[in-house]
Amino acid sequence: MPKVLIADSLSPRAVDIFRTRGIEVDVKTGLKPDDIKAIIGGYDGLAVRSATKVTAEIIAAAPGLKVIGRAGIGVDTVDVAAATQAGIVVMNTPFGNSITTAEHAIAMMFALARQIPQADRSTQAGKWEKSKFMGVEVTGKTLGIIGCGNIGAIVADRALGLRMKVVAFDPFLTVERAKALGVEKVELDDLLARADFITLHTPLTNDTRDILNAAAFAKMKPGVRIINCARGGLIVEADLKAALEAGQVAAAALDVFPVEPAKDNILFGLENIVVTPHLGAATTEAQENVALQIAEQMSDFLLDGAVTNAVNVPSVSAEEAPRLTPYIRLAEQLGSLAGQLLTSGVTAVTVEFHGEASALNTRPITAAALTGLLKPALDRVNIVSAPVVAKERNIQIAELTRDTASDYHTLLSLTVETETGPLVLQGTLVGATLPRIVKLGAVPLEAELGQHMLFIRNRDKPGFIGALGGVLGDAGVNIATFHLGRTAPGADAVLLTEVDQPIPAALLDAVRRLPQVVEARALAF
Repeated sequence: MPKVLIADSLSPRAVDIFRTRGIEVDVKTGLKPDDIKAIIGGYDGLAVRSATKVTAEIIAAAPGLKVIGRAGIGVDTVDVAAATQAGIVVMNTPFGNSITTAEHAIAMMFALARQIPQADRSTQAGKWEKSKFMGVEVTGKTLGIIGCGNIGAIVADRALGLRMKVVAFDPFLTVERAKALGVEKVELDDLLARADFITLHTPLTNDTRDILNAAAFAKMKPGVRIINCARGGLIVEADLKAALEAGQVAAAALDVFPVEPAKDNILFGLENIVVTPHLGAATTEAQENVALQIAEQMSDFLLDGAVTNAVNVPSVSAEEAPRLTPYIRLAEQLGSLAGQLLTSGVTAVTVEFHGEASALNTRPITAAALTGLLKPALDRVNIVSAPVVAKERNIQIAELTRDTASDYHTLLSLTVETETGPLVLQGTLVGATLPRIVKLGAVPLEAELGQHMLFIRNRDKPGFIGALGGVLGDAGVNIATFHLGRTAPGADAVLLTEVDQPIPAALLDAVRRLPQVVEARALAF
């Protein structure tokens, strides 16, 4: 039975989901890093919110961990690179708090437009400064959205409902999607020059860090208002302070900061700043939604292999998983066979999908082929870490799909380019579920791979099979299956035979001494 540790506070309904689906779950919140390291080795899954920092040290202490689930959109608190290297799936819930965060951005926009927090403090202090808090309407104003993904799109929809004009900068926003949203897709400089309000809804990356700096503020309309409910680090706070003090920026509303909790900040105390303590996702509905979603996603993965909203591995839906499973097994067998036959370094890998296989979600299958290929040298590699490991070793990866069938209704072809030449393997499924190797190099054959296999490349001469059977029989090794193939009579031949036990080194040497043997290897699957 899979076992999950919940390290941060989640809804009791999330706990019920795990248990109802047959997963053992422990709720232990408020643990210190050393406490987590001491116990994490006994768990298959780890569910967190934002309080627990899942560091490389914690990951290193969890050899059995398969999935980390973050109940929320950001994974800043998870060392994703370390998790990927360890073969651990990292999931988040990017849509569970989207509406809540978008609504908070709109609320912050109104707070700036009408100076509501400042007016509240003044009035409660016994003042009646009606003329001091002259506001602006949002109707007819231009809202600039930097980052028009899920949350940004919801903000755009709400702003259009307020009769605002919306312009958006997002390199990944297509013209068609922009039209569907009712927004105008523009370049960043155009947005900065035209917007009356600017709201940020982009992740923090190398490209977006400090995207609003002194140079950007100088390009904006005088009196612009800035909202950031996305990530601290998108704005250079010192530059924002200068722009606020100079009046270039009329006001700013921030829900996020580079360092959180933000107990002290250079912007605190300014009259034209509104700040909240990272409340973007802080509604009852959002907290419940992300908790339930992460429990379902982790359960799907641990029980069925479905991968949803993962940040470091291709997604596989619950509906896809059963159909992909035999292909993933076939791909890993092809890769493993290739990996055990290689004699020199790998430079490139190409996976071709023919016939029915061409319509599949191919990325998990390719990752499985890489896993099999790399496992003989790297024991802990899996479909999560294999693509990254291959990239680190400068192995070029390619996928090709061909919807026309070959000799088989569905076929995977694996080509491994090495320093001494290519190795080509092909495989298919029998009865839609049973993997079979159907070609090894230039030799056609049909072979089922078992746990202990003997691979032989030999010259096709009479008497060879009898001689091999005699050597194996004299050693007390029983043959389970026997698969033969050759390019032409008397030419190169290949033999794959399954045996009931591992082949000792001395027996392998005896096989290699047989007159017609060119190469012999013991394989394990």
